Amino acid sequence: MEVAQLARFMNIGRKIVGVGLNYRSLLLERNLQAPDNPIIFLKPTSSYIAEGQTIEIPDDFVVNQETELGVVVGKTCRNVTEDEAKKAIGGYCLALDMTEVKHLTAWRQLGMPWSLSKGFDTSCPVSRFVTPEELPDPDNVDLWCKINGKMCQKGNTSDMLFAVPTIISYVSKMMTLEPGDLILTGSPPGMVNIKAGDVIEAGLGEILSMKFPVEDRK
Repeated sequence: MEVAQLARFMNIGRKIVGVGLNYRSLLLERNLQAPDNPIIFLKPTSSYIAEGQTIEIPDDFVVNQETELGVVVGKTCRNVTEDEAKKAIGGYCLALDMTEVKHLTAWRQLGMPWSLSKGFDTSCPVSRFVTPEELPDPDNVDLWCKINGKMCQKGNTSDMLFAVPTIISYVSKMMTLEPGDLILTGSPPGMVNIKAGDVIEAGLGEILSMKFPVEDRK
């Protein structure tokens, strides 16, 4: 698909695929064993927002921010190899995987679905589209996040347990990925509770930064 079309991934993509616990430093911090395969979840495309819009916290939600490299799928992927997956990367973005943590913990303990914790409205703020030429080495790029000017997250994609081609190949063996779909590749440590009145600023190396205000959902 053409770059101009992929730049509209928020409008043309049909799904957002998330990867959990994909940073070695996060696993170490939480004293968790590394999973054998990527941990996959979905967010609806209705959770997208872009700069100029506001993150809204639903009533009785406790929300953390997770700063992530987003990968925009460039062509249809069904049962692809890792080498084929590399050729299917259409571009990138910076993303925040906003996550409700209060109910998530309880729902997990009860063995219940936790889609609402990941998929509520405004839970996927994203930056502009980043071309592969702008990000030639996605396996070694810094991610950072500040809350009200205070640094809380700082990591590098070299710390990812599963690299981008591995994730794409794994998902494609069970779920067809389509042009414009977004893959959220996981977050380094440093998630904190956010609240109305906060301002979240995040960056992708020296390529770009983005900023989102936070308010309670009306």
